[in-house]
Amino acid sequence: MKTDRRDFIRIAGVAGTGMIATGLTSKGADKKDKKSEPFAHTKEASEQEHKQFFNMCGYAAPKLNKVRMGFIGLGNRGPVNLDAMAYVEGVEIKGLCDKRMVRVDNAQKILSKHGLPPAKSYGGSEDIWKELCKDPDIDFVSVAVPRGPLHAQIATFAMEHGKHVAVEAPAASTLEEAWKLVETSERTRKHCMMLENCCYDFFELLTLNMARQGLFGELIHADAGYLHHQNNFVPIPEGGDMWRVRESQHRNCNLYPSHGIGPICQKMNINRGDRLALISSMSSNDFTMGKMAAELAKKDSFYKEFDTNSYRGNMNTSIIRTQNGKTIMLQYDITSPRVYSRIQTVSGTKGLCQKYPLPGKITFGNDEWLSDEEMKAVTDKYTPEIVKRMGDLAKEIGGHGGMDFLMNWRLADCLRNGLPVEQDVYDAAAWSSIVPLSEWSVANGSNSIRIPDFTCGSYKTNTPLDITMSKGGNTNVRPLPSKG
Repeated sequence: MKTDRRDFIRIAGVAGTGMIATGLTSKGADKKDKKSEPFAHTKEASEQEHKQFFNMCGYAAPKLNKVRMGFIGLGNRGPVNLDAMAYVEGVEIKGLCDKRMVRVDNAQKILSKHGLPPAKSYGGSEDIWKELCKDPDIDFVSVAVPRGPLHAQIATFAMEHGKHVAVEAPAASTLEEAWKLVETSERTRKHCMMLENCCYDFFELLTLNMARQGLFGELIHADAGYLHHQNNFVPIPEGGDMWRVRESQHRNCNLYPSHGIGPICQKMNINRGDRLALISSMSSNDFTMGKMAAELAKKDSFYKEFDTNSYRGNMNTSIIRTQNGKTIMLQYDITSPRVYSRIQTVSGTKGLCQKYPLPGKITFGNDEWLSDEEMKAVTDKYTPEIVKRMGDLAKEIGGHGGMDFLMNWRLADCLRNGLPVEQDVYDAAAWSSIVPLSEWSVANGSNSIRIPDFTCGSYKTNTPLDITMSKGGNTNVRPLPSKG
């Protein structure tokens, strides 16, 4: 039968759609030994069925009039979170832990600055964190060790010993770790929150509220990322172990997805009406890290072990589809010259918002951005309650423009009032799962891979995150330390 050009294009298009829907794989490819493919354990874990023990979405744990805290990891993010929590009334700092005692001693100075009593010191060994987690005088553990397996190990151990836990991003480095966090949180009924501070960025909160009010219509697509020029070859002070460089030597993927995807997931009601379902990921070659390591190794023997020419690609780009048919483009690049950006473009049927390049912009479909006057009117009308109450104080205290303080204050406020935390264990697992899933996809020809439903189906009935602050918000702040 003769096939004309128009029919050929139509048939080819249908066939191409089928290939995309099935992850660009053929029947022959499906029959190959799955255990022979790179990162086969990730593919296997993505397909395993799980049963929910207890739904932690919306769970309100018994309130803590006093939030007795311990901090594990005091190198970079740990002191920031410690300083933020030291401002919050009703928070007692009971323990400070780092394998390097000099960091514990420096953290004690933060408490002294705030006029607070010293906390118990834990340090001097690799697993000293276990002793802090066992301390009966601690209710809540904040974890800020270098990312990798320790995040999930410490968080799981803390919950097993009766503590709520907050952990820096990503909360898990493998799907197995992510599921362990979920199942431990459900079984112990202890909160596990990933400390994704970008969800408390003022523009993100403004546009989240606008999305809730329907101003952008039905959301369709989002662009997000973490694009930031960093020199990770600078040695970390106090005997740091160059963990960022080592990570880039051994994992070719999106290593830090949640700064980009976290605020997008909140706008799209991920795990609360929709879920992340499918991902395909691709990395460029490395054009900078290997060369930099080689040049440094010529001048300093310290860098010899890093002269391996085995680094991840500079740019990783992932395409994600949700169960309800929305799409997300997610990027990661911290090694090429570029101005800082998380992109944060959200497109809906009635409008669009975009944070970067600064300043943030909004349009409602007339092919033009809102004017400065219109932006001010929109901001005045839709600024959410948390920013109205605490925004000026958060800016004064600081920490990424105030979002670090807002995140820590609201977390303590939720615990003190017996309210659900605003990022639960399902968010921690789903957002973190992009790391191993993008790694699998990159290594397997950018084929798509299923994103597990960490809610085990409860996303269908989970209610969207409440951002009205109709409950709580009554936690006060201690006087700011005098400057000078």
